[in-house]
Amino acid sequence: MARRTPQSRRQPAPAPAHGTTCPCGLPEPYEGCCGRFHRGEAAAPTAERLMRSRYSAFVERDADYLLRTWHPRTRPPGLDLEPAMRWTGLEILGTTDGSAFHTTGTVTFRASYRGGSLLERSRFERVDGAWVYVDGDFPDA
Repeated sequence: MARRTPQSRRQPAPAPAHGTTCPCGLPEPYEGCCGRFHRGEAAAPTAERLMRSRYSAFVERDADYLLRTWHPRTRPPGLDLEPAMRWTGLEILGTTDGSAFHTTGTVTFRASYRGGSLLERSRFERVDGAWVYVDGDFPDA
């Protein structure tokens, strides 16, 4: 979804209009959904919500949030988000564990973009009580 680079660079996307539906696909306004995670006002309570918030961060080109929610063991030094990339939708295909009662979880999803889609199974772990992205693989479509 992004190239790793030596430094993080936030490339601002147009701010979502007040009250617009969140890019993550939940029927909530961005500000009260993933926006609060991006602003650091709350932490994602489940692996799925973290995955949704990370998708929204790709839509918003918020490299700082993506790096902040990446496991320290696998986090790259920076991201170079493609300014021309236009994400168009997210579909959650399955989850394993990842609730308040777990320390690990997986989320399988399809992220659509103008011209195609990406199928990924992401792994998440808790670090100091907060969910973080570890890595992902790309199952056969």
